[in-house]
Parts: sequence; C-alpha cells; structure tokens
Amino acid sequence: MTGPETTPPLAGLRVLDIATLFAGPLAATMLGDFGAEVIKVEHPRKPDPSRGHGPSKDGVGLWWKLLGRNKRTLTLDLSGPGGRDVLLRLAAETDVIIENFRPGTLERWGLGWEELSAVNPRLVLTRVTGFGQTGPYAHRPGFGTLAEAMSGFAAVTGEPDGPPTLPPFGLADSIAALATAYAVMTALAGRDRTGGGQVVDMAIIEPILTVLGPQPLWYDQLGYVQPRTGNRSRNNAPRNTYRACDGHWVAVSTSAQSVAERVMRLVGRPELIEEPWFGAGSSRAEHADELDEAVGHWIARRTRAEAVDAFEKAEAAIAPIQDVRDVMEDPQYRALGTIAEVDDPELGPLRMQNVLFRLSETPGSIRWAGRPHGADTEEILTALGFSAPRIAELREEGTL
Repeated sequence: MTGPETTPPLAGLRVLDIATLFAGPLAATMLGDFGAEVIKVEHPRKPDPSRGHGPSKDGVGLWWKLLGRNKRTLTLDLSGPGGRDVLLRLAAETDVIIENFRPGTLERWGLGWEELSAVNPRLVLTRVTGFGQTGPYAHRPGFGTLAEAMSGFAAVTGEPDGPPTLPPFGLADSIAALATAYAVMTALAGRDRTGGGQVVDMAIIEPILTVLGPQPLWYDQLGYVQPRTGNRSRNNAPRNTYRACDGHWVAVSTSAQSVAERVMRLVGRPELIEEPWFGAGSSRAEHADELDEAVGHWIARRTRAEAVDAFEKAEAAIAPIQDVRDVMEDPQYRALGTIAEVDDPELGPLRMQNVLFRLSETPGSIRWAGRPHGADTEEILTALGFSAPRIAELREEGTL
C-alpha cells in the first residue's frame, strides 16, 4: 500500500470513465489502482449494469465493489444540453476519457472528437467497442462473448467430440481491459513527445485474437486449423488434468523437454524417455494416450498433496486445480499479497484481488471499494465551478 512518503506513478492523471460493464471500466480501474484520479460517470436513472451483475449482499452488488474501486462517482445524462455542458467542462480538465458507446453516439450528442479536442487538445479519447469504429460490424451491439466466439477461442476450447465452449467469466473483456490500459499509457507517452492527444480505437474482438497465439500464421503458411483437444496440447505431452485418490485434481505441464523427462522418471516409466518419439513435444503429443496413462495411474494412487510434493521435489511442473476457496488460502498468493482486504463503509471489511503488479518504489493501492451511485456528484461539480443553485437546477431537469 502506498504510504505518505510515496507518490503513486499516475498521480495527477485524471480519467473519466463513461463506459459501462467491463472492458472500459476495468481499464479505468487499473489506472486508478496506480494513482490516477478516476471519475465514474453513470446515468442518473440507469447505473452501470455491473452494479447488478452477480451476487449482492444487503442489496449492494459485489462485482461493483471490485470494478468501481478507486473511483469517484458522478451521475450525468450525457444526451441532453446540460449533460453536454458538464462533460465538456470536465473534458477541459481531463487527460483520458474512456467510453464504449456505439460508434456515432457521442457525435450525435455533440461530444465527438471534434468537440472534445477543441476544449482540450491534449485529451486521449479511448473508444472501446465490440467491433471497433469502422467496418461492416461497427454498429452492431458487441459483448465479450461475441469476441470469444469470433476470435477462434471457443472453436479450440472443449473436448474433441464436444461443442465449442465459452468461458464462464468475462475473458475477452478482461483481456481487452489490459490492452486498453496499455493503449492509454502508450497514447500518453506519445502526448509527452508531440504535445497533442489522440483517439484510441480498441475493438474487443482483437486483443483475444492476439493472445490465442500463432493460429493465423499457421493457417496462412500451412493451412493448419487448430482442433479442440480438451486439456491436451498438440505441442507437448503429458499435459492434462489428473485425479488424485482423494478426489482432488492436479494439472501437469511438460512444455520443456527436461521437465518431461523428470516426470517420466518420477512416475516410474524412464524407458519411455529412450523412445525416438520422446525427444520433441509434438511427437510426444502423438503418444498422449500412453503418457497420460502412465502419469494418471501414478497420481491416482496418491493424494493431491502427496503428488504435488513429489513433483516439487523432482523439479517437475504441477499445480493443484483450485477453486476460489483454495485460492483464498493458498500460501503463494498470500506471500504475494494477491488478495487484499479493504474496509468498506457499506459492507465492512472486503477481500478482493489486489493491484495487478508490484512496483518497488511507487506501488499501487486500493484506496476504497466501489462507491454508491452518484456519491461524489456535488463535490465534483462544485470543484468545476458549478454553483449550488446551478447544481440544483441540473438535478431538477434530470441531468444529474
């Protein structure tokens, strides 16, 4: 946690988060974790839907406590002249705006790049949409699920004889959030050189394609289409999940040749190392049935703890397959401080994921969890120079 003697690396950076749900808002959260002043703008009568996603406690959405951390909250209807006026006033004193409206929406409200850059030439306008700002799909509604389907992720996920499989969480959105935070910092670095801001066009369908690896290259050069292989890999073996005698599961990986050899010695099958096909991961993968049987049989006669301990002593790669209960108690996560406790005025102590990484001199921190809808509206507008009567007027007309 940052102390009084350290200044977070993004202190002094102001970010307006006018996006909803996950990719854009999560990128803003990541910036806020390292000191950026993030103002979350929500519609007065339609809060960010993440406040109602997933389980809640005492009527308070828990996902929002994570996604809204380190953000001040402001209510504002951008579609009317009062909201436009407030946003332009904010934009004049802001470094980054993150939005995810369908292309053309901000322009229709008189809040496009032309108007925003006119009040602040140094602004970075970050546009996060399902399909990007151009192209035949640009105006379609886009969600992470569609990116997981379109990118090829679902096509390669699942058992060989089963259907394509979608993840049970916001994978594409989260990957896009990481990419968006990176894009924002890259654009700001460009601003340091040129003095001018610019537009970031982030399509959620693209970052997930990048993390899927060289599939386009394989297809381009070889016509190769990666099939579904379940937990196995076409690039190495043994690589799978295995059940221990106590009913728990482990995952084994042998991406390195030396590790594959250690595994086979450990499970009592050193003769397989001498087979001509054992010398390369791709040819080992062609013998996955035999290798899986050897590893699976050995693990099935041991508890998960016994298997993990033996693999660790043999310097072979293994990990327990953990659910969230295990994660919360895992000693490695504890040593890293991966789960942080935050005191929340609404719900009391909360445990959630900590900031993404550790910096030795200017660390990030969770200063507060997600705040109530519009909690900071009057404070923010007063600081902008709006008088109390004008704020009351904006409330009366439904702008706030």
